[in-house]
Parts: sequence; structure tokens; C-alpha cells
Amino acid sequence: MRRIRPAPPLRTAFSLRAGLAMGVPILAGWYAGDPAAGMMATIGGFTALYCSGRPYYARGIALAVIACSFAGAVMFGLWLEHWPWLVVPVLALVAMLATWLCRSTRIGPPGAYLFVLACAAGTAMPARHLSPWHAGALILAGGAFAWLLHMAGALLWPRGPERRAVATAAKAVATWIATGDAAAHPPRRHAAQALHDSWQMLVGFQPIPSREHGELARLRALNRELHLLFASTLDPGLPPEHRDAALARARAITGEARQPPIRRPPSLPAGTVPQGYPRSWTLLREGLAPGSNARRVVLRVGLACLLAGTLAGLLEMERAYWAMAAALLMLHQGFDWPRTLQRSLERTLGTWVGLLLAGAILWLHPSGPWLALLVATLQFVIELVVVRNYAIAAIFITGAALTIASGGHAVDDIGGLLLARGLDTLLGCACALLAFRLLPPRTDARTVATGIGQCLLAIRETYALLLRGDVTSPAARAARRDLQHQSFLLDQALDEAIAGAEAGRRDVAAWWPAAATCQRLVYRLLGACWDMERRHQDGGSGGAAVPLAPAAPDAVRIDAALAAQAHAWRDLQSPPPLPPLPPLLDPDLADLRGFLVQLRNRPLSAPPASPDPPR
Repeated sequence: MRRIRPAPPLRTAFSLRAGLAMGVPILAGWYAGDPAAGMMATIGGFTALYCSGRPYYARGIALAVIACSFAGAVMFGLWLEHWPWLVVPVLALVAMLATWLCRSTRIGPPGAYLFVLACAAGTAMPARHLSPWHAGALILAGGAFAWLLHMAGALLWPRGPERRAVATAAKAVATWIATGDAAAHPPRRHAAQALHDSWQMLVGFQPIPSREHGELARLRALNRELHLLFASTLDPGLPPEHRDAALARARAITGEARQPPIRRPPSLPAGTVPQGYPRSWTLLREGLAPGSNARRVVLRVGLACLLAGTLAGLLEMERAYWAMAAALLMLHQGFDWPRTLQRSLERTLGTWVGLLLAGAILWLHPSGPWLALLVATLQFVIELVVVRNYAIAAIFITGAALTIASGGHAVDDIGGLLLARGLDTLLGCACALLAFRLLPPRTDARTVATGIGQCLLAIRETYALLLRGDVTSPAARAARRDLQHQSFLLDQALDEAIAGAEAGRRDVAAWWPAAATCQRLVYRLLGACWDMERRHQDGGSGGAAVPLAPAAPDAVRIDAALAAQAHAWRDLQSPPPLPPLPPLLDPDLADLRGFLVQLRNRPLSAPPASPDPPR
């Protein structure tokens, strides 16, 4: 909690944009003679806090949807205030819906929190002279101004986000290659995730087709070269001189990605552009999959909000939505228990210290340009500090929140307002921790086994396409993308188990050899796909790094064996014997089967003996 983390790149510019998006609407409201209307428009200014990492075309679309969502949330809240008995259950449902949508679509921080806060806080802001439609129009105006600030960079650096994504991927690949260890899991995972994210930037977040020989085509060519370098270094037997050459090239690409092209780049061959994240519908479905931790996050948010709102109502707290917002804030990002506990402590301590700052602001009661400058400065400091130390940021968050909630009007009972804010925050954080304990993440051995089974099913589909020599068709690219996605989900399950209860930590310690073996098989298969793609591009020259053809059984029997092993892992059943397998699959799949066989006669919580060392 005392650690000050380094700020991400361009954070000062992001913070300045956020401050302007909050301060200018207040200044406009003062100039128009209606400060409360200006304060209402600041809710639309929250649009500036989203999607800073997306390309400008996709960013413009997403920010427009977010601004409209803020306006709709406030209008819905103003309509909801006529039925007070509905406020708590409906806000809990809104919190669950916003959490599911924001997590599934990877909208990023601050996520669902501000949408629910806008829905609730808009009803309590002292601006009764504004109709719902008038309030919605003001919020849209604030969102439009934030949209213009967010999109201004497109005039000078139209491909800036894409360049940064490729440079980040190049640095991650260079770090992976520099380790010199093909079994180093964290650098390999980081490099794979960075490449996956950069392809999403270059493909998935591109609503407009790229121009031939344009800047986007150049960045895609560099990113594809990075992926080939990454795949070529997955082989533990790679000669040192080849690894050194790959490292030098990855470092060179880091610089090339940031610079404009010297000459027109060549166009990529047809069918050589990978896909980004899975389709939105797939991610939305995964967010509600039965038994998944993603669905538990959504249910946990709903339970915490109901508890906080109900208790605040029973205790006759005037602003129950503050307690619900605090509970949502602790849970909507799906942190594990240590981080949730730390975030709750940071929020509570920061809020209680921030009450002193808020009290001074409310007592001074700034107005007009001074109020606009104050809110803009507070928001600037918040965004500059929040990624470095959340407890310090919570001090300024409290000051800004109470200043905006006052609507520019003088507060008669400052002490009562501050006490209510502190108690609401304490209650909300406590309810969040209680909800986490009542609905903890699934971090047992069965969760890890299910992740391995899903990976094996994805391996089965990808390997069938690889045997046919099909690695570049749309179906093959989707299969390769889904295989990588299942690998990331297995990593996530392991991380959640490591940060979970003691039993989960014991399970993941015992099951780590199986998970690591499955991960190695995934990357061997993906590397073989990239190798075949390279050979196709080179006109078929060169042999495959790993023989693919089965020695005795045909492809149908191998496909059936992969399916049987996958279902055995998912159901924790005894796996059937393996037929003779090709070298690409044999060592790792045999180790996985041996691990599961040893597990069969032991309880799930008992650590099985390790199989033979992975070959």
C-alpha cells in the first residue's frame, strides 16, 4: 500500500485531458448562468476516462456509445427516483449488467463503476429544475466535448496507438528471447499476450479497411515478423547464433514501429493477417458461463450492492447509493482476495483522509471559474496518481466527488455530509468483502482440470487443420486464435488459484506440472502453424521443424484420442490409452495422460506424484 508504482507512458497528457473534460463544462455552466447544469454536464466528461489505448477509429465509435450510455443512465436514474422502493434492486441489476458488459467487451478501467454512479448520482444532484431530457442533453454535450478532446490526437498521430502497441509487443518478444530459456513461463506468456493484444489493435479494432501499402499495412507486416520470431524461438534446441539474430531483429523492430516509414511497405500475402480477440458474442457468453469465475464476479457484484443498499436503507442513510457504488468499485474488476482486501483498505483510509480536503472545499464554497479550475485540477491529480498509488488517489477522489455532488450550491450541514460519506464508504467496502467471502472464486483442482480439457479440445481442432496443411484460411486463423485464448484462460485460472484460499494454492502447486505441460503443447502447436505458414509464403522451401504425419494410426484415430483425453480431463475420469502419436504430440500428451492416471486414486486436494520429468 505504500509503494509508488511507475506511471504508464503519456499519463500526463491523459490526466490533462480528463481535467479539461471535467472543468470546461462547469465553466460553460457558469457562463450560461446555470452552474447546476454545468455540474450535470460533467457526468458526460467521464467519457474522457475510457478507451485511451484504442485506435482512433474504434475509439471514436466506442466513446460515442459510452457518452450515450452515460446520458441514458442518468435519465433512467431520474425516472427511477419516482419509485424509491425500486432504487436498490434496480441499481443492483444495473451494476450486474454493467459489470458483465464492461468485462466481456474489455472496455477497461474505470469500467462499470462510473455508469452505475452516474445512474445513481444524477438523481441526487441538486438540479431539480432540469427535466430528464434536458439532463440527458447536457450529459451528451459534456460527452461530446470529451470526445473531441479524446480524438484530437488523430490530427497529429493518426496511427499512434497502433505504433505503441507494436513497439510494446516487440519489447516483450525481445525480453522473451533474451531469457534464453524456452521453458520460462512468465516472459513467454507476456510476449504471447502482447502479440495477441497488438493484433487486436491492428485487426479487431479497425472498422475501416486498411489502404494497400499504408501505415497500417506496414505495422501489420512488422507484427507478423515479430510473431514469426516468437514462434521460431519456442524450440529449446535453437542454435545460439539464431537466437542472437532474432533478439537483434526484435529490438530493431521496437524502433521501426515508432518511426514513420522511409519507403512504402510491401503488401502482406493474402491470408497472413491473424485475428484479434474472439468475437464479442463469444466473450459475452463466456462472461455468463455456468460455474465460471466471470459469472461469479457478476453475481458477487449484485449481492454486494443489494447488501450495501439494504443496510444503508435500514440505517436511514440519506445517500444509500454511495454505499452501493463503493461495493461495486471493490468488485467489478474481478480482483482476487488479497487485491480486493487491499483495495478496500486503500479506499476506506483514502476516503476518510479525503474528507478533510472535501470539508475544506465545501467550507470555502468556490464558484464560477474557481470551481471549474478546482474540479479540473482535482481530476488531473486523480488520473495522474490513481495508477501509482490508489490510497493517495482516493483522497482526491473524495474531494472531487463531494464537490460535484454539491452541484455548486452551498452545503448547510458539512459535518453531517462528510460523516455520511465516510460511513457509506466503510459500509460498502465491508459488504464487498462479505460478498467475496460468500461467493469466492472457484480455485480448486477441478477448475484447472477443466481449463486443461478446454485447451485439449482447441488443440484437437487446430491440429486437424494443421494436418491438412490449412493454417491460413479464416477457419484456421479462428482455430489458432481460440487455442491461444484457451491458453490465456488456463493461465488466468492458475493465477486465481495462486491468489485464493490455502486449499486452492495446494492444488495449483500440485497441478502445476500438468498445466505447464499443456501450455508447452499449445505453444509447440502454434509454433508449428507459424512454421508451416512461413514455408507456404516461401514457396514450400525448407522442411517442417516437427514431423506432423502420424506413424501408424490415421488422422481420425488421433482426433478421437485428443477428444477422449480432453473429456477425461474435463470430467476427471480415467483416460483411455493413447495410440501411437506423431512427435509433435507424443511427449506432452503422454505426460498429461500419466499425470491424470496417477490422480485417479487420490482425493482432489491431495497432491499427486509428479510424472516422469517432461521430455
